[in-house]
Amino acid sequence: MKRTVQVERITKETAIKCILNMDGTGQSKIKTGIGFLDHMLTLMCFYGQLDLELEVKGDLQVDCHHTVEDIGIVIGNAVSEVLGDRRGIKRYGQCFMPMDETLSQVVLDFSGRPVFVYDCDFLRMDLGTLDVQTIKEFFKSLSYKAQMNLHMRILYGENDHHKAESLFKGFGMALKEGCGLIGNDVFSTKGVLV
Repeated sequence: MKRTVQVERITKETAIKCILNMDGTGQSKIKTGIGFLDHMLTLMCFYGQLDLELEVKGDLQVDCHHTVEDIGIVIGNAVSEVLGDRRGIKRYGQCFMPMDETLSQVVLDFSGRPVFVYDCDFLRMDLGTLDVQTIKEFFKSLSYKAQMNLHMRILYGENDHHKAESLFKGFGMALKEGCGLIGNDVFSTKGVLV
């Protein structure tokens, strides 16, 4: 079963093209116009062993909010489309991710019931040209569109670059685990999700 999908989203604020291979080798070709986000998404792909091509044109002359949020929407749509009815996947994924002095925890469930919990504090307003508040918006949009529970927290840390890196790497690894194939049925005692 090939789990590859192409998704495109065009609005008055952004134009995004995405090709996602859930069973890749961590290769990525990412151009969002936001250098720090490109770096974070590259890490997410590598640690999640996802292949991702992402081409984005956003209204960055305003700020990065619309662009980052819409990228989350598109990747979430791609994940949801690839997984379909979630038949055969492990469903649950988790990761404690250390990054130097920082430790984060990411836990997810492809339950079909989107819930997003985010307990992460940053000291800076920006990392490069990425507004750190949009990290939350990215993962929130992704989790809702992928119809998953996503719980993220930074347990401790000092350096904001390390905190962000820990979250994106941890999400990649949890995603890989949750999307892993373990059989042919829906992994639920009900036999269905939702």
